Amino acid sequence: MTFVLRRPAARCVVLDPQSRVFLIAAEDPIDPRKDPWLEIPGGGIGWGEDSGEAALRELHEETGLNNVEMGPCVWVQQTEYTFAGYQFESDDRIHVAFCDGGEYNPQGLEALEAAAFMGARWWTLSELTASPIPTVPVRLLEFLPAIMAGDLPSEPIDITPPPHLGGRITPADL
Repeated sequence: MTFVLRRPAARCVVLDPQSRVFLIAAEDPIDPRKDPWLEIPGGGIGWGEDSGEAALRELHEETGLNNVEMGPCVWVQQTEYTFAGYQFESDDRIHVAFCDGGEYNPQGLEALEAAAFMGARWWTLSELTASPIPTVPVRLLEFLPAIMAGDLPSEPIDITPPPHLGGRITPADL
């Protein structure tokens, strides 16, 4: 029997005034066969939190970025993945956030995050498009240009991974 952690999660696409996105470089600390990936900040929604509050909290814990203006939920996705030997089923609400920039300075990483996170930086769209490193969300590059252009949807767009992945994502799948 496999233990599955089902959880609602909140994540955010953080943009700066130069239209760059902040991404965390990560790897699976338990499975060295998986290739590294780039991910947006985020994690589980705590009891009594709404997704915007959770995204802001997770952003601060994982990056240390300050003076952030949390915007609306622009995307949703449902994913299943294995990380650090745990099976996750995640129902993500992904917000857009804006800040004046800043350096990577995590303020409260959990042990597995500390083992997985290899650093973070600001990326231009052209740098990210040219990079061979996969992203999480899987469909980030498909939907990011509109968000960077300021075209925020009135209702969140479902960016669940395509059927050929069966809604399951792992860096090995990317």
